Formats: sequence, structure tokens, C-alpha cells
Amino acid sequence: MSLTSLARPATDARSALPVSLQGVGRTFATPTGARTVLAEVDLDLRAGEIVALIGPSGCGKSTLLRQVSRLDTPDRGAILIDGTPAGGVDHRCAVAFQEPRLLPWRTLRHNVALGLPRGTAKDAGAARVDALLRLVGLEGSAGLRPRQVSGGMAQRAALARALARNPGVLLLDEPFGALDALTRLKMQDLLLEVHAAEPTTVLLVTHDVEEALYLADRVVLLGTPDAAAPRSVRRVLDVPGARPRDRASSTLAELRAELLEGLGVHTHHTRPADAAPDRATLADDRPVAAATRTTHDTESTR
Repeated sequence: MSLTSLARPATDARSALPVSLQGVGRTFATPTGARTVLAEVDLDLRAGEIVALIGPSGCGKSTLLRQVSRLDTPDRGAILIDGTPAGGVDHRCAVAFQEPRLLPWRTLRHNVALGLPRGTAKDAGAARVDALLRLVGLEGSAGLRPRQVSGGMAQRAALARALARNPGVLLLDEPFGALDALTRLKMQDLLLEVHAAEPTTVLLVTHDVEEALYLADRVVLLGTPDAAAPRSVRRVLDVPGARPRDRASSTLAELRAELLEGLGVHTHHTRPADAAPDRATLADDRPVAAATRTTHDTESTR
């Protein structure tokens, strides 16, 4: 059976939803005074695209994810999902974290079932859980408990639980960060397969530049706001090519070097004299551009 054939039935489907962040800011009180983590974030996510957030530790990547899900509330600005304000714990969104956070006394099947929308009929819920377990390759392990499976299997169950909500927006907070390198690569491919079968808008936080370039349609580089660079978004790059991409692509290698330089990591990469111009482009026709054009050269490459 193909992955596409396992997609949710049309009667249960929630279409991928666009997200608009408009001037979003978040400041926290600390013993030494107020600390601004996010400032004037303007970013539009198109329905169905995958957008990756990268940046140094402490720049607000996970905080931004929590603003969209409404696990936290911004001090300033607005967040719209499908044109209407996000509010409460927004049920149009689902979140998967770095840790699977499965209930240890429940089987994988029952953990996935926890994600079903309230009021789902028993038979429909069981069918949905079965389909999701097949989608993430856990149909043979449904009766096992979290302690009886590997970290990768547990993370697949967590992904299936998030999808059980039928989210229009899927928020992933370093979902593969705790996995070994080989399992991580396999999970990246699984995410693309799941995205093809369960189309949704994905906002992904990662520290892995290669992961961002392999998975995302666009990569957003965040920085810590300060007097010299008062906006959090430093750059937005379009990633060329259809997914799944060639991990060994020279184009991705060029973008990787560029992003690492933007993160302050010197790659000692030299572009050939006859190389084509950068294929990564600032999103000049999008609202975020005004926040990024003036800061990229002077701030994000320090």
C-alpha cells in the first residue's frame, strides 16, 4: 500500500493552513531585568510549505514555535492562522517535541489515540490510528510500550500522535535532535513521506543546517535582537529544487556554507570564480524582507 493511499479520509481532513506573523515580539522578566527574545517578527507561511527556523541557542526559535501554538502568548504583534487570530491552545495546530513524551504505561497505539480530536467516534478513531501507525511504519509494534521500543520508534509514535489531531499546522521542535545520526536521516525521509501523505503546513525548529536545507522550502535565520539589529529575523532563503533533494548537491553545499557563515561559523569555503550567483534569495516580495535586507551583511555574518 502506498503512503499516499494512507492519507486521512476527505471527511476528516483539515487542509493545510497559512500562517501570518505580524510584528510578533516576546520579552521575559529576569532577575537582571527584561530580556527581549523575539522582536518584530514578520513572516508568512504559505499553506502546505515546510519552513525551517535556525539560529544560535537562545535566539527564540522554540519561543516562536510556542507563540504559534499558543502554548505561550506574545507581548506584541498578531498571529493569524488561515486569516483568523490564534487563540487559547489552538486546535488547528499540533506540536511534536525533541522528546517523544509518550505515556509509559500506555501502548504505542493508545499513545497515538491520545491525539485524536475530542468526540471522535470509536470506530473512526480506531481506523485513523491504524492508518497512522501504518504511515509511520509501526503497525507491527502497536501493542508495545515506550520502554520496549527504540528512540526512533518512539519519535515516530509521537509524530503519529500529532497527526491524529488532523492539524492544519504542524509545529516540530527539534524532533530528531536526540536521535543518532543514521536514525535522524531516516526520520527526515519519513517526515517528507508523511508530509506527502498528510499535507499540512510545517514549521520546524532545528540546529542542523543540512537538515533545514534537505527538508524545507524556505529557511529562516533568526538572531538575538539588539540595538544594532533590532529585528529577530535576519534572513529568509528559498531552497531550490523539489523534495526529496540530493544530499550531496553542490547547490545545497553552497547554501550550507552561506548559512553557517550567517551563524558565525567560518567554513573556509571558497566559491569558484566561475560559479553561478547565489541561488538563495532574500524574500524581497514578502513582508519579512524589510526586516532582513539591512541586517544580513552587517549582522548575520559576524
